[in-house]
Amino acid sequence: MNLTIEQIANGLTTEHEMFFPEQPENPEMRESTSIWLFEENGEFGFPRIGIEGEAHSWDNRYYSANFGLGEGRVLRDGNRGGVPSPFDAQGRAAVFGAGPLRFQCLEPFKRWRVSYDGTAADGTADQQIAGTVDESKRTALKFDAELTMVTPCWVQDNSAEKVAKMSKAAAEEATSMGIGWRLEHMFRGEGTLTVDGKTRDFKAVGSRIKRQSIRPLNFFRGHCWQSAVFPDGSAFGYIAYPSTSDGTPPYNDGYIFKDGKMYPAKAINKPWLTKIVADGDDVSVELESELGITRISGTTAFSSFHIMDTENSRFNLNQSGACYSWDGQTAYGMIERSATDEQMASWSK
Repeated sequence: MNLTIEQIANGLTTEHEMFFPEQPENPEMRESTSIWLFEENGEFGFPRIGIEGEAHSWDNRYYSANFGLGEGRVLRDGNRGGVPSPFDAQGRAAVFGAGPLRFQCLEPFKRWRVSYDGTAADGTADQQIAGTVDESKRTALKFDAELTMVTPCWVQDNSAEKVAKMSKAAAEEATSMGIGWRLEHMFRGEGTLTVDGKTRDFKAVGSRIKRQSIRPLNFFRGHCWQSAVFPDGSAFGYIAYPSTSDGTPPYNDGYIFKDGKMYPAKAINKPWLTKIVADGDDVSVELESELGITRISGTTAFSSFHIMDTENSRFNLNQSGACYSWDGQTAYGMIERSATDEQMASWSK
């Protein structure tokens, strides 16, 4: 299905696809771009590769990259690195990089290029869960891919003006998403991957996220986020937060893209993070929209875990791929979930 740029942009302007040309004045402002990329037949998956450019550390940005190579093997690189010039050959602020990772907008809302050339800690998802990954065991990995957007932007607009008019509880939910704006796209792509001394061409599917916002995470309570695009062009995506302590409706926003139309949707029967398992977790979800109840079945693959001790608890972040099925079609897509140990125990009952 060929969409016009106007359809894909979904009300945004070309400037939304460009990066800050210089360090923002507000030290808390952040420029964030990431992708979730999966070989179309499920041979490998990259469950989140991204850069967080915060104004207070603008020239020493944090980047992270997860590479799931099958059979539980996961390479991970997370560090800070120097930055390239944001300007392309046309003088546009179309480049965003940190260390070995680089994003470039080639054609707004249509084509992007992503490349990585570095080394990553070589381990397994089970070692990540157990906290036994040997960070000194590094493996060289290189990839270069061109991505073509195939769905309209899914947009979250939480401008400061809008948030100022919200109730306190609603404003806290919006703050968790970020004060500013965020867009998400589904793509198809082609590229090359070099690892273990072997280079191969690949075709891929996945999602691209770009945001410019201020995002304090002191209100963050965990989340569940899923998306995928299927062979016929149908797609879905949503982000949901858990219930609030005072009964205020939590953030729950999403969409279904079908037959060339975007339908607003909300997730029901969401697969919260209830257990830490490397792969094979059931992450089926139901979405409620104008189309009725849409059920999408899913099972995790290429899982990566970040288990962090906090002051009062342990916070668990799962960034993973999933094999999804919907209306007789199968596709690989993304899922990200987070929860404290206490939340996981509560949700598993």
